[in-house]
Amino acid sequence: MHSISSKCFADTAQDLKFSIIIPSWNNLDFLKLAVRSIRENSKYRHQIIVHVNEGIDGTTEWLNKQQIDYTYSEENIGICYALNYARQLVKTKFLVYMNDDMYVAPNWDVPFDEEIKRLPNQHFFLSATLIEAQTSNPCAIEQSFGSHWKDFDEDQFQSKCMDISFNDWHGATWPVNLVHIDLWDMVGGYSVEYTPGFYSDPDFSKKLWDVGVRYFKGLSQSRVYHFPSQSTKRIKKPNTGRKTFLLKWGMTSGYFFKQHLKMGTPFNGNLIETNQNKKVLHRIKSIIELLKH
Repeated sequence: MHSISSKCFADTAQDLKFSIIIPSWNNLDFLKLAVRSIRENSKYRHQIIVHVNEGIDGTTEWLNKQQIDYTYSEENIGICYALNYARQLVKTKFLVYMNDDMYVAPNWDVPFDEEIKRLPNQHFFLSATLIEAQTSNPCAIEQSFGSHWKDFDEDQFQSKCMDISFNDWHGATWPVNLVHIDLWDMVGGYSVEYTPGFYSDPDFSKKLWDVGVRYFKGLSQSRVYHFPSQSTKRIKKPNTGRKTFLLKWGMTSGYFFKQHLKMGTPFNGNLIETNQNKKVLHRIKSIIELLKH
């Protein structure tokens, strides 16, 4: 049993727009940058909740001084357990998941708020658009403003990040993402069988799909700079998430992205079901592929 605890400074949801959960694993300098970007670049006031994995770098001491809500585990319990445990401190109706190696652009929260106000109900999943120095992600913009917090060109990013043309897109999955807390609770948060977290993002989207969500929108006007793999590159355990997803859902995550979420294509409204025969055929082929390995 892991030793876990929590500390909450926010005693009310008054004047808070979103609750932002940030898992962090001995990554204090990046975390400081992420938190500062939220505080300085948000139009609205948000609740920040950090889950501290291990925290041997002084993270908990800094959070106490900053009076930031946090949960804590003596060991690294991974993304899924961290998010689920931190959920207990959420004070608002909307949960935002953000990584500690991210920096939000000025007014990043406005497109989220405007989108929520336009929608008739809470059956949606929204993501910001990432900007990365190098990327193969069709939902991200490739442009470098630095590869580390030490060489991050903050002024250039703030002045130029919105100059890059990009469409709203289908396939909301990765952080920074936003979901209504009732939907989060309905599907049980992030699935711990993916611990430490690989492939837990598409799994969460698949769970939302299975309860009827068809509005998976990436917001082009909400932009976030991402320094990839600052924590995941330190994980020595084998990545079994791909097989876990396949065995659980009977399809690969790539198939789910392409055929269900239409990942990265220009957004044009609610998604629709795929052809059932194609789904079954792909399921059979995927399981055969898995058994070969």
